[in-house]
Amino acid sequence: MDLKLTGNLAVITGGASGIGLATARLFAEEGCSLELWDISPSLNEVADELRAIGVSVSTRMVDVIDGDQVMRATTDCLAVHRRINHVVHCAAIGSGKYGFPFTHVAPQDWTRTLEVNILGMAHIAAALTPTMVQRRSGTFVFLASIAGQIGSQTDPPYSASKAANINFAQCMAKDLAPHNIRVNSVSPGMVKTPLNRSVWQSWFDRTEPKHQLSYEDWADRKIKNIVPLGRWQTCEDVASMIVFLSSDRAKEVTGQTINVDGGCVMHS
Repeated sequence: MDLKLTGNLAVITGGASGIGLATARLFAEEGCSLELWDISPSLNEVADELRAIGVSVSTRMVDVIDGDQVMRATTDCLAVHRRINHVVHCAAIGSGKYGFPFTHVAPQDWTRTLEVNILGMAHIAAALTPTMVQRRSGTFVFLASIAGQIGSQTDPPYSASKAANINFAQCMAKDLAPHNIRVNSVSPGMVKTPLNRSVWQSWFDRTEPKHQLSYEDWADRKIKNIVPLGRWQTCEDVASMIVFLSSDRAKEVTGQTINVDGGCVMHS
């Protein structure tokens, strides 16, 4: 399907790995130029791999909790590209704690997760909205999580922050609709990412040896219990939805939270 994205520019935070990188690759297949923002040391290496197959890629080391950095990156991006068509915000972290019950996570363990996942989103929105308003076009897609919809007990700070992401995306969608700017969220289910593995690791470290499971066994058991389709979702599965929502094929879709989770969370 031609999504008619050729010649557009997509800014992707957290673009050096996981879902962010899969999204970058799919945008590139659709003919987009890319701006990848990340703090990962592998950022330039990833960009070189994409350039080797003919993709136009710029990179910037951007920590989303630093509002000034985000503003400077936006200014520099516009100086080069003159416009930003699509923003995909994937940068996020978990608390690194296994929070079942929530009393196992001290209040001070929430701070970094909320800063990155909530304030980071606010910084991205504040910096990148004005240029879209000026052009009266553009899309935002925020990577949320089904954890933000079901009150996941494995990592309460992460779960709460993703609920905030979904809510703020809806606020943005209402504010920006008169400017022809669409805002949506995509919520992955069970995806093999470093963040998913870190949840298992925090569970493993707190579990008695006789009850410990390997990552694969732990995840497979969880999938069989909660995912109707009974299989992993991939980074590419999630990227496909993100890129579709960014295209004019979804021009009447805004303020929505789309789950790519094998049926784990179902809504009427």
